[in-house]
Amino acid sequence: MHINHFPGLVVGGKPRYRSYPVVGFSMSNILRSQRHVSDRSDVLANVGKNLRRLRDERDLSQTALAQMSGLSRRMISAIEGGETNVSLASIDRLAVALSVTFSEIVRPPDAADGRRVNSLAWQGKAAGSEARLLGTAPSTKETELWLWSLGPGDSHRSEAHSEIGHEMIFVVDGLLIIEFGNDEFHVAGGDFKIFSSASPCTFINRQPTPVRFVRCVVL
Repeated sequence: MHINHFPGLVVGGKPRYRSYPVVGFSMSNILRSQRHVSDRSDVLANVGKNLRRLRDERDLSQTALAQMSGLSRRMISAIEGGETNVSLASIDRLAVALSVTFSEIVRPPDAADGRRVNSLAWQGKAAGSEARLLGTAPSTKETELWLWSLGPGDSHRSEAHSEIGHEMIFVVDGLLIIEFGNDEFHVAGGDFKIFSSASPCTFINRQPTPVRFVRCVVL
């Protein structure tokens, strides 16, 4: 993800291993763009409808949810109205505040569960940079299956997910660089890497061609 995020946060009211300050917009956004316009409109509408329904079910005002999530009331109002971009980090915060999973906020409202989400949840700055949450499965918390691509020169920073969680990356095409602080790992097409998600990392494409990879986040 993205997303992140990218991405399944809480089962049984137990939040991910992270705390959130008050934030505004970030570069890791669900973006309105000329690419995938219908997909983008659909996922923004899904987020707005799901957020409003989940908030109403808990009898929370927008102000109360803003205080719980660290987002502004104005932002929550705009998200529910489908009037603004929303970052994966912001969805994370809302999921933690509402004690739901990431997929419950981004998936189609009529989906019975998270086994088939297939929602475009992130787009980067370069053409061809996107992340699609394919589906989720139960685990200690939740396991997310993502299909990512990064255009030439693009990158995505992923925050820490869980002290006991892991990520499994399989590179389909290109050369993916995974950066952990001062350390870098190069994963070429056909290769894979498994690592703990207790620390943040950055996915980078320094090649002139796109890199595509499958990302499985086990929480």
